[in-house]
Amino acid sequence: MSAVARLAGVHRSLIYRHSDLHAAVLSRAAQPQEGPEKPQVSRQSLLADLANLTDRNTRLARHVNRLEQRLSEAFGQDAWNATGLGAPQDIAALQRKIDDLEQQVAELRDRLTEREEDLQAARVTNRELMTQLNSSSRPLR
Repeated sequence: MSAVARLAGVHRSLIYRHSDLHAAVLSRAAQPQEGPEKPQVSRQSLLADLANLTDRNTRLARHVNRLEQRLSEAFGQDAWNATGLGAPQDIAALQRKIDDLEQQVAELRDRLTEREEDLQAARVTNRELMTQLNSSSRPLR
């Protein structure tokens, strides 16, 4: 529209206001260009290119947003570690290992306590049996 208005020496709004002029320009734009030396470009091919480029631009914008998010997370983690607010990875792993070992020690202490109680009960039973054995084996007077 702009090129036709420029060639005619009028403002392009004139073409949009007159539906017959507007239809004539659109129909001429739909026809292939004459002349074998120039590449053939139609309005439909330009619209298709525009739609494809718009989709590509949308995909690239989403990709840029994902990359910015990842970069932001990486910077945040680095800042967290650099300020000392978060424990370094190796210290956190060591703390988990310490917690696991403390749990194992508690379980082993419980098992040891149970075995000591069993041993004490066996000793008491042994004493009672020895007392009974000794009292039955004494000679009668």
